[in-house]
Amino acid sequence: MMDYSFEHAAYEKGYTAVCGIDEAGRGPLAGPVYAAAVLLPEGLVIDGLNDSKKLSEKKREALFDVICENALAWGIGFADEKEIDEINILQATYLAMRRAYENMQQKCDYVLVDGNRMPPMPVPGETIVKGDAKSPSIAAASILAKVSRDRVMLEYAKQYPEYQFEKHKGYGTKVHTEALLQYGPSPIHRKTFLKKILG
Repeated sequence: MMDYSFEHAAYEKGYTAVCGIDEAGRGPLAGPVYAAAVLLPEGLVIDGLNDSKKLSEKKREALFDVICENALAWGIGFADEKEIDEINILQATYLAMRRAYENMQQKCDYVLVDGNRMPPMPVPGETIVKGDAKSPSIAAASILAKVSRDRVMLEYAKQYPEYQFEKHKGYGTKVHTEALLQYGPSPIHRKTFLKKILG
């Protein structure tokens, strides 16, 4: 059930700006991990808002603009493949989340984070398992993060056409694995993710 109960509970405690945070791209073999933070006006209904994974690409693209236009504030952050290899994917995800929070036009004083692990944040907050299906703020953040990452992977697809990033966005599909075995890694591949494939 998607409603503002998590946001509302935080406002009841006296917080004044509660944002949702989510990430996209923890699993792929290539490219950055993205995160977004979104502060919505409490009670705002955005038609079709849902966990980004449950929406078509076209629907996500349309919602991206609606969210940016209606949110009180939003921010997008990422950590690239070099940072992922250097500090590991979990820490890089936290870094992307913190950057998304810091890139917001307005600072929030409480964060709702999708998942079960809290990134180090400058403000208090809580984690919500499957939050992208429960909290509109997190669902909105999941869409901004996913669309932003997909767009950058489409740009990489033009630079490195042999990997067909436009089809799989860097995830370890059969097409992607075969390209890796044929061409070796590109500059945007996560070297620490390729050990099982390339040995």
